Amino acid sequence: MTALPPDPDPARTPALEPGGGVTPGATPPDSAQTSGLSDPQPRPRRRVTPTVLVSLIAVALFVLLFVTVALALVLGVH
Repeated sequence: MTALPPDPDPARTPALEPGGGVTPGATPPDSAQTSGLSDPQPRPRRRVTPTVLVSLIAVALFVLLFVTVALALVLGVH
């Protein structure tokens, strides 16, 4: 037995025009959107969370590496 194709047969789909478009008024309504969260998120207990701390350390290391390479290029260190 062969599986049915995932796409519907255009010849048997109602309200299709010959070019494949739909007739005016036959389009589905706008889909519902849910924006926002269902419950407010709790505030962190500490101001500096572990994620913030790791991010700050990573940025500091990147800046330190950038400054080191820039100084090495300016001073001509080989």
